[in-house]
Amino acid sequence: MTLDEFEALEHGAPETVTLEFIGGRLAVKPARDGDHGTIVMSVLRQCMEQRPELGLYTGRGLVVEPDRAGRVRADGALAPLGTFAGHGEWSHPAGVLMVLEVTSRDPVANQRIRSQKRDGYAAAGIPVFLLIDRDQDTLTVHSEPEGGTYRLDPAFPYGAAVEVPAPVGITLDTRPLTSR
Repeated sequence: MTLDEFEALEHGAPETVTLEFIGGRLAVKPARDGDHGTIVMSVLRQCMEQRPELGLYTGRGLVVEPDRAGRVRADGALAPLGTFAGHGEWSHPAGVLMVLEVTSRDPVANQRIRSQKRDGYAAAGIPVFLLIDRDQDTLTVHSEPEGGTYRLDPAFPYGAAVEVPAPVGITLDTRPLTSR
């Protein structure tokens, strides 16, 4: 499938279907359940409390991968307020400090997040990729993108206070995740 074919298909898809294009392949992003939304809201609140000049934009379409041929919808894209004003459906990741992904109950989609999306974010130069993995009950902070991969990727169990490095510079309380 070409990028033009993907964009035509995505444009005609119903609002209830979220399509992504990564690694040259079409993917359907699973529907979010209540726990997923609660986790995203917890991270959003903590980001805004500690860094009120930033917004965690949910479902933002981002252009990723080395050749910028990937199209993904991050669960959250942390950027200065107003970063995406005037943008269309897809934005280049300039100004994005961090992306957030929360795994679903779909093992295929989760594997795509853990590998293809992670690598796409790194190739796009996004400084931090925060992965909340509900299968493993961990929060992984991928940082220092270099050569299409993240150099650092420490994982923390739910319940830990997690320092998210610069340029984000916040501490996430993951205790709310223990009940999810």
